[in-house]
Amino acid sequence: MNTNISRLYEISRKAERLVIGLMSGTSVDGLDVALCRFSGTGMDSRIELVAFETVPYGEEYKGEISSVFSKRNVDLEKVCLLNGWVAQKHAAMILQCLQKWGKKPAEIDLIASHGQTIFHAPKSLHKHAKFSNATLQIGDGDHMAVETGIITLSDFRQKHVAAGGEGAPLAAYGDFLIFSKKNEDRIMLNIGGIANFTYLPGNLNADEVFCSDTGSGNTLMDAFTQKHYPGQYFDENSAIASKGTVHPALLHALKDHPFFQQPFPKTTGPELFNIAYLDKAIERSGATGISIEDTMATLNRFSAETITEAIKAVTRDGSGFHFYVSGGGMHNPLLMKNITELLPGCTFKSTRELHINPDAKEAVLFAVLANEAVCGGAINFGKGRNGIPNVSMGKVSFPG
Repeated sequence: MNTNISRLYEISRKAERLVIGLMSGTSVDGLDVALCRFSGTGMDSRIELVAFETVPYGEEYKGEISSVFSKRNVDLEKVCLLNGWVAQKHAAMILQCLQKWGKKPAEIDLIASHGQTIFHAPKSLHKHAKFSNATLQIGDGDHMAVETGIITLSDFRQKHVAAGGEGAPLAAYGDFLIFSKKNEDRIMLNIGGIANFTYLPGNLNADEVFCSDTGSGNTLMDAFTQKHYPGQYFDENSAIASKGTVHPALLHALKDHPFFQQPFPKTTGPELFNIAYLDKAIERSGATGISIEDTMATLNRFSAETITEAIKAVTRDGSGFHFYVSGGGMHNPLLMKNITELLPGCTFKSTRELHINPDAKEAVLFAVLANEAVCGGAINFGKGRNGIPNVSMGKVSFPG
């Protein structure tokens, strides 16, 4: 037997496994590195977040990614070059974290690498009749495996697309396995660049699990901040938005898009919600000349209203549900204030209450997918309804 296959077999039979989950989101601010200890699989999964680090990206990395990120027309040679380069950069960050944590690569069983999304193209957005849903992440798994010496699982979203999904959001799988609780209906709300939520039924019926993007989370606010405040990447502590007033006509124009009328589940990305989207809304609403502060306040409210309206659409008024929040948006006090006001009577807690650092949650969820791909059996994620194909995900790359 090939030694790599033998090693993978041994990992699958271990009582406990150490898996590194990686996440680099649409905000492109840094690499989330989560070291997780697993025992069991499926609904019997037990997970401990052993260590977590967000390794910030330097200006060079951000510049290279921005040259191809969410653009229809790019230099194909650059995309080809970045595919391996991103993996090598991420591998170096992993080794840096392991050294800091006092761990050797040989102690790690698997890496689960999300890669860096550079384009997301669900059919509802690209509208080409002969093509299906599509999504593209760079950061090749073979490069990462060779650089680290650790078996790597990557490119998770492609199986989701191949099985009829849109490639996002994938949170439903990990959320269901590690956050479900009998007799407690939960909403797992993640506010990253794009906001999404997962409904977890208290009866633990996988067929009732529901997951969808809601629209812009931080991506428009971040892009607007970066445009007007060079060197600043987000509206820290809502400092800009808190000085402004919501512009009703602009808010209406921002919400006036077919995406918000599409049935659930649905996905989207910065390919839609970007500065050009904002500029068109400003023009349509006659808000030319609006102040930076008022624009930011309106973008903040836009994210809050589209998040809460999506939740209300599938839960009525949200009452009776337990809300757990993660992602960068949870650190935006005005955004959370707006969401709380729009869902009166609902209580929002951090996933820290469930023993998972909210900033680490997405990286942890990819570690869960890797654990399932290598060690899991036939997991019942339901009958493939609600945009959740009943498949395991992740391509395996060996170190040598």
